[in-house]
Amino acid sequence: MTAAAPSRTLTASLVRGALTSPFKRAGRSGATLTADRLTAGAVRIAPGALASYGRICGFPESGPLPLTYPHVLGFPLAMRLMTGRSFPLPVVGLVHTWIEITRHRAAPVTDPLELTVYADRLTPHRRGTEVTMVTEARSGGEPVWESRSGYLSRHPTTTAVAPGAAPATELPAVAEWRLPGDLGRRYGAASGDRNPIHLYPLTARLFGFPRAVAHGMWMVARCLAEADDPCRIRSVRADFKAPVLLPATVTYAADGSGSAFQLRTGSRVHLTGSTTRDGAGAVS
Repeated sequence: MTAAAPSRTLTASLVRGALTSPFKRAGRSGATLTADRLTAGAVRIAPGALASYGRICGFPESGPLPLTYPHVLGFPLAMRLMTGRSFPLPVVGLVHTWIEITRHRAAPVTDPLELTVYADRLTPHRRGTEVTMVTEARSGGEPVWESRSGYLSRHPTTTAVAPGAAPATELPAVAEWRLPGDLGRRYGAASGDRNPIHLYPLTARLFGFPRAVAHGMWMVARCLAEADDPCRIRSVRADFKAPVLLPATVTYAADGSGSAFQLRTGSRVHLTGSTTRDGAGAVS
């Protein structure tokens, strides 16, 4: 199976999610997760697809696998799981709130990957219920990469939940990026994620947005690509604060060490993140 093969199932999952979501009620008392796991074996990375992803995100078109790319490969599996009958939350309206990615060891881009996706837990949130989705990648039977993502299903709640984190300290500006109106379509073509909120103003309005919204995972990837020596980044934690409406001009900001970063428009912060790096030497 090539990387393009699982991505073809993503559109079908989006359609299935639209059909099943009306029959699921966010915040339903006693909602639980099943132990379902979905696995795709021998997933081979298509060089052309990887090069397209690198171009749109700012990574080199050749070299080590970008830290964020296995998430792209596993996302169709995650969507298939979240749109299944046994998944308790409606997928329509789910908001990606955070992601943590860890690379355990380098894997050549020519090695096939085994991808596994499962839902880890449901957590009360001040705005509803949050599910944690896990994606794991193995090569030769050994773990090489994993991600954990939070997706929020918004609904009224009376549960007392601790307030969110304090506003982030503004970091020094490093670069300014002009994001075109078709960025969502271009990234969707490279990643397979053609969620309607990212494509056109008309399709975005159907979900309450005045214009198309930039993909959160594009924002993470673009920030990592901008960092000094991105090949040495071993892990990242990113929190999505506010959508970026396209077209837009945004500021990439980072601290002196490069371990903390932000994406913002004026004083409005869209994304905050932090990274850890390998010791001496680049990843090969």
